[in-house]
Amino acid sequence: MNKNTVLGWATLIMIIVGLALISLGAFKYNETAGWGFASVGIGFFAIAWVFNALKGRV
Repeated sequence: MNKNTVLGWATLIMIIVGLALISLGAFKYNETAGWGFASVGIGFFAIAWVFNALKGRV
């Protein structure tokens, strides 16, 4: 496994965790905690985007 493969897997895992956090915030927690879960999920998407942008450059 080279660096690009590791970044690809990390991107995929971050997207899955981000989707899980956003869905927890939307469907399970309807109060203030739901907003926190959704914002952390969006943060995971941002980090996954950075990982995807780094593929091929590292």
